[in-house]
Order: sequence, then structure tokens, then C-alpha cells
Amino acid sequence: MSGARDREDEVRRMLEGPHPQVPADLARRASERGGRLLRRRLFVRRLMLLLACAAVVAFTAWAMAAHPWQVPPAETTPLEGW
Repeated sequence: MSGARDREDEVRRMLEGPHPQVPADLARRASERGGRLLRRRLFVRRLMLLLACAAVVAFTAWAMAAHPWQVPPAETTPLEGW
């Protein structure tokens, strides 16, 4: 338990000491950075949605042209009359 008490004492000494100066424009810079992160995240989300829609359209066009649900024609002709 002495390790935990030592850490608590060290934290108390740090909190009682002089506090560093906070830049005056810290809140403004944090707000700008947060806004940039939100705009970037929104852009990425919209881009991914656009790519997903393009993939759906491309798959639909391919499926309409290739008809993958139909059985391919037989490569040999069945013999009749046997």
C-alpha cells in the first residue's frame, strides 16, 4: 500500500505547486480544431455514402446486363432419341 500512498503524495505535491500559464487563445484554438475535425468527419461520411451508392448502381447495372441469376447454356447438346 505504500506505493499507492507515495503516488497520492506526489500528486498532492504537484497540485499544490505553481500552476503553468494557460495560453489566452486556447479555447479559440480548441474550438477551431474541433470544428475542423467535425467537418472532416462529415466529409468522409458523405464520401463513403457516395461510394456506397455508386457501388450499388454499378452492381445493379452489371446484374441487369449479365443476368447472373440465369443458368448458363449447356456446352453440349443433349442427344435425343436414345
